Amino acid sequence: MEHFFKKHLMTHFNGFIAPVSDGVRVIERVTTRPRTDAECDAILTQGCLEMSNEELHFPEGRAPRMRSSVSRMAAASGMEWLKSVKGVILDMCGVLYDSGEGGGQAIPGSIEAVKRLMDSGLTVRFCTNETQSTREQFVQKLRVMGFDISVSHVFSPAPALVRILRERRLRPHLLVHDGLMAEFEGVDTSSPNCVVIGDAADKFSYQNLNEAFRVLIGQEKPLLFSLGRGRYYKETDGLKLDVGVFMTALEYAGDVQAEVVGKPAADFFGTVLKDMSLQPHEVVMIGDDLVNDVGGAQSCGMKGIQVRTGKYRPSDEQHASVRADAYMDDLAAAAHAILTSSPTTER
Repeated sequence: MEHFFKKHLMTHFNGFIAPVSDGVRVIERVTTRPRTDAECDAILTQGCLEMSNEELHFPEGRAPRMRSSVSRMAAASGMEWLKSVKGVILDMCGVLYDSGEGGGQAIPGSIEAVKRLMDSGLTVRFCTNETQSTREQFVQKLRVMGFDISVSHVFSPAPALVRILRERRLRPHLLVHDGLMAEFEGVDTSSPNCVVIGDAADKFSYQNLNEAFRVLIGQEKPLLFSLGRGRYYKETDGLKLDVGVFMTALEYAGDVQAEVVGKPAADFFGTVLKDMSLQPHEVVMIGDDLVNDVGGAQSCGMKGIQVRTGKYRPSDEQHASVRADAYMDDLAAAAHAILTSSPTTER
């Protein structure tokens, strides 16, 4: 049967597929060339195909039985890792909510999805590169939206960087958002010997960037810390440039390589895993940023799911160097896939 199905895959349709909550969706379908044997094997290992019997060219009368067998065969291989998931790390902006005026708005289904995951017995943590407010302010904003989240379960770059600054006795020049300044209370900023850059938004003026550059260039061994390295993020009114763009400018001007605190840094993910008391292979990261969320998690030994919300772009699914372990329409779909696969969670 598998041989028969593979032959029809090779001769009747060609498309790219990606996992969703209850199987696999065909992203594009063309008939420009037959599939290779290896490509067909890849399709058979990723999940159920959401295509009609006619599209799959099953022989009359055999379609339901063959579809069921193929589904079982696929589910038993490509997404088997979902059964071993004991913990979930959730990105926040672009996964739980879209930021913007008035604090932003929750992405449909995300409030219920977070509740289901937290009620399931899985260990759930939240990992964000949010640097426009303190953790307390950030969590309060999400509670207003309807999320039930504890500050102690949220990991963000600023508190981690403050510990580094104190351990290394560094005095930073801060190019960060006004809403984040409270995180650096008690940190000595006199006669700065390093630069800290976060998502400063409208404070990214020429004057402020040039001032940070002068601090760097005036040091014998310049130190630049960046709270994340994202290229852009999504707000309710569209995409916005993120800290990584300005970090790169200062790296080039100051001839220095930034130390990134936050995603995708391995130390940052390691801190979260330690708090969860889980091994990397037991945890899945769910994010909208293919490189920093998914790629960062995968480089630490975790699985990574990219959701098609937030900053997601269709081109992410053809990225040259990073491929998610699964692509889901949103957090609700990802939670459903995890919870219906794990033997210890809800059904």
